Amino acid sequence: MFSDKFLKWLSTIATIVMLFVQLGGALVTKTGSADGCGNSWPLCHGSVIPADWPVETIIELAHRGVSGLALILVCLLTYISWVKLGHIREVKPLCITSIAFIFAQALIGAAAVIWQQNDFILSLHFGISLISFASVLLLTLIIYEVDQKFEATSLIIDKHLKFHTYAVTLFIYFVIYSGALVRHADASLACLSWPLCRNGEVGLPQNFYEWVQMSHRTLAFIIFIWILYIFIHAFKNYTQYRVIKYGWTLAFILVCLQVTTGALSVITRVNLFIALFHALFITMLFGLLCYFIMLISRSKRRS
Repeated sequence: MFSDKFLKWLSTIATIVMLFVQLGGALVTKTGSADGCGNSWPLCHGSVIPADWPVETIIELAHRGVSGLALILVCLLTYISWVKLGHIREVKPLCITSIAFIFAQALIGAAAVIWQQNDFILSLHFGISLISFASVLLLTLIIYEVDQKFEATSLIIDKHLKFHTYAVTLFIYFVIYSGALVRHADASLACLSWPLCRNGEVGLPQNFYEWVQMSHRTLAFIIFIWILYIFIHAFKNYTQYRVIKYGWTLAFILVCLQVTTGALSVITRVNLFIALFHALFITMLFGLLCYFIMLISRSKRRS
């Protein structure tokens, strides 16, 4: 009923739209557009078509529209993937995860509009949508048979790299949550210098906002050092496996870009484009780490 070519196109479009959902959420937060439609959902100011169209309303409605499109595309993608590729071990769990987390994302987004959730709950929104994005991305990679192109079917991964891959992926999720909390708690400019909170002064943060900001920077620094270590280990010990060597090279490049845009966000006083690139790089990095975990799960079956 559906050709392989159609499935590839659908998975590509769904992945791109999910990426725009991630960036749209960051845009809504950074521009203060979360209340662009008041406390009405799915309506906007109680109407299908609002009477006034300030920038905040346009951004919020655009984000809702892209999220709705993503929901439709992901539902269609998971249905076709389940039918055509259900025999592949990872496909059905990824389909379930994609659907479950995109609905969870929509519900938390609606709850945030209607009931005005606190910052700690709102910060979960980005992380939940990130899991849905990663699931769709992995489905897309399976559909395109990327493993075969990179000879990943013959991988042998030792326990050391397995442990660090699992651990750094789990840890980076907490880093992502802390970054989302920085945005939602309006702590982006709590510290106006970088890397220290106050230029030339070494000491503990003095208020809640500084604690949120500096905690995120500390966690990000740990992630940078950790991924640097894994990159060196992979480059030295897995030269025969392109997917590992180049994959961790890309991971290190992405974490460098993430740190750079984080610093520039402070220096430029949260330039909108830099902030969006900051969200883009962490989304790509998390998706890449999830792909490594899928490779490890396949390596386990062969070892």
